Amino acid sequence: MIQNRAVRLVATGARFLTGAALAIGCVVAVVVAVAMPWPSTQAQPAQVSVTPTAGDTTLVCTGDFRALGRNATDASQQQSGGTPSLTVESTGSTEESELAAPELGESSGPKHFVASAEQGGDSLIAAAESITLNADDLSGLAAAACREPRTESWLIGGAVETGTSDLVILANPGDVTATATITMFGLEETSSSVLVPAGTQISVPLSSVAAGTPSPVVRVTAEGAPLRATVQSSLIRTLDPSGSDLQDAAAAPAERIGFAGVQVEAASDDFPLTLLRLMATEEATNARISVRSGGEEVLQTTVPLDAGAPTDVDLQALEPGVYSIDIEADASVVGAVRQTTGAGAGSDFAWMPSAPEIDGEVLVAVPAGPGPRMHLVNASDDAVTVTVAGTSGGQPQEVSIPVGGDAVIEVRSSSAYSVSTDGPIRAAVMLSGTDALAGWPVWAGAAAQEPITVYP
Repeated sequence: MIQNRAVRLVATGARFLTGAALAIGCVVAVVVAVAMPWPSTQAQPAQVSVTPTAGDTTLVCTGDFRALGRNATDASQQQSGGTPSLTVESTGSTEESELAAPELGESSGPKHFVASAEQGGDSLIAAAESITLNADDLSGLAAAACREPRTESWLIGGAVETGTSDLVILANPGDVTATATITMFGLEETSSSVLVPAGTQISVPLSSVAAGTPSPVVRVTAEGAPLRATVQSSLIRTLDPSGSDLQDAAAAPAERIGFAGVQVEAASDDFPLTLLRLMATEEATNARISVRSGGEEVLQTTVPLDAGAPTDVDLQALEPGVYSIDIEADASVVGAVRQTTGAGAGSDFAWMPSAPEIDGEVLVAVPAGPGPRMHLVNASDDAVTVTVAGTSGGQPQEVSIPVGGDAVIEVRSSSAYSVSTDGPIRAAVMLSGTDALAGWPVWAGAAAQEPITVYP
């Protein structure tokens, strides 16, 4: 019996060892299997690149320059200070109409253009207007491009100091009434609303929404219909008119913004002739400012910005010339540059808003005015080639712009140009003469659509 028990113990031990070995093998197999790649099937979502059908392009001009205070019994009454000359060019069929301007009485309202897309492609259109003022209460050159209405516009320039008569001008080319919410940033943030009837242009005195604010920044948001928002400015020093301006909306807030066509006409140690206004829109940040001319960096500085608090940066160290400016920050900012021909009576000034990047082909209108030029700034990390061709004929101008470089080319007033580029650039139109200054950034047409990826 003892022998049988031994045999059974040996057999049981063998089965135990065999089971343990099998268990260990299974564990090892599982660990190895987990570690090794398993065959898998991944379903790739169906996708297709589609270029949206080109839509119509709507442009709204500013129209007659508004004069205030000419009626001794009603200082708030507005009259037409003059009708600007207009330059328009389109590659397709265009409908022209006129908006109502009830505040100007029987004077004509601003022009409104709708360019219909050609079958199979876009319809490019450009329009710009200019006026030279020479009256007892208004002087200087005011010019701007006609632009598309928007649901949000940032107006960076303007002033409410003694002698200024600045207006926020709102135009509604749509078929329904729009509600404009005007938010003013400065010493404190305030908001007010105004109704803009369909097919109508109205104005709001900047002093009524930004009273006591030394460096106002205004955001206009529209509900019901998009609006074209601009600032009309005029200045009187003592009793002498000292400039006028039409300022369009700046590029949308971004962590990187840039400027083209900054004109420094003179230098002064006593008065800031060139001023950069910046504001962080969401949170405090530091703005890194780089000023370039002829491909060389001439000024670099860093400025702290508080959210919702406009800050003016004096650029009086710049010598006369044409400059580009790049701003980089860790939060979204907006900005514009104030330029002037001098500090005395009879001088002129102009605000240059930040410029968007453009790529491909755009149409640019150059209205009547002295010294017309176009400033092209390379906004990419590679050299770009830009071709500028007059729509009325003539030899095209082709310029190669290196990284960090720019180019200034002569253009003709009362003309239009096709600008084609093989890389992103910023561009601006500049007008300048004796006590005459104007300029504005070039924008791509709203009808130009980029391909989008559609997931059915």
